[in-house]
Amino acid sequence: MDKLKKLINKKEKVDNKRPSDSRRLVPALSRTIQIMDLISSSDERLTISEISRRVGIPKSTAYGICATLVEHEMLMRRDDQSFRIGPHVMRWSNAFSRSIDVMDEFIAIWDSNSDFPGATITLSVRDGADVVYLAVRNSEKYQGFFSFSVGARLPAAFTATGKAFLMHMRESDVRRLYADGLPEPLTAASVQSLDALMEELNQFKKLGYSIDNEQVSDGMRCYAKIVLDSQNMPVAGIAASIPADALTSEEEKKIITSLEAMAEKISRRMGADIRAIQTSSQEHY
Repeated sequence: MDKLKKLINKKEKVDNKRPSDSRRLVPALSRTIQIMDLISSSDERLTISEISRRVGIPKSTAYGICATLVEHEMLMRRDDQSFRIGPHVMRWSNAFSRSIDVMDEFIAIWDSNSDFPGATITLSVRDGADVVYLAVRNSEKYQGFFSFSVGARLPAAFTATGKAFLMHMRESDVRRLYADGLPEPLTAASVQSLDALMEELNQFKKLGYSIDNEQVSDGMRCYAKIVLDSQNMPVAGIAASIPADALTSEEEKKIITSLEAMAEKISRRMGADIRAIQTSSQEHY
């Protein structure tokens, strides 16, 4: 115990001698990141003058940073002297993508922290008009009532994760996907028409999550949230399924809260800009 106290005291003395985080920051690097963020998020063609104005730095400083970024192919200069993101960024992006796997993140987060009372949890991806299940944690509480298996395929129009994907698509794309009509219903509750499906999707957009209310299996209710990647694009869907008659309002609230937290956590690890998504959602609704 005395040895441990000595180690702690030694660390505290070292920490007290270290400069604060704000004193260790490099202003030039911070401005470089601001410029990269500005150019990558803008639909406009930004020149040195506009970059200087928006970032709030002298033109000479903006020019020096941009010239250096062009030299290293972080930026590319157009003929009109505006800038766009360069190919070097893709090397980092590809490295990041290779190091992150949504299924591994799903399993890691589930193992470390999950609170889904009695629910079966699934991770799936969309393949055309279907969803395919990548990972499954079947309920121990309701064994035999219903179960999913890795590799299983179900119609996106009826599943909660499928609806989560569809609600992030443009209406024209959804209608094009089902130009030949919806698949054969799985239960009496399965959505019967494309217009009815679109109405559901519009409701789910307002909720922020999707629901399958016995559309896949009689007696089963399912809630789903989308997982986003570094481009803020849907990459997977997480769902929690539970017997409808066993679900109390308190359990429902806990499941939805846990589902939202899990989807956001995985999305962050996949590189999604959650703040931008939340701002966009608030402006839209």
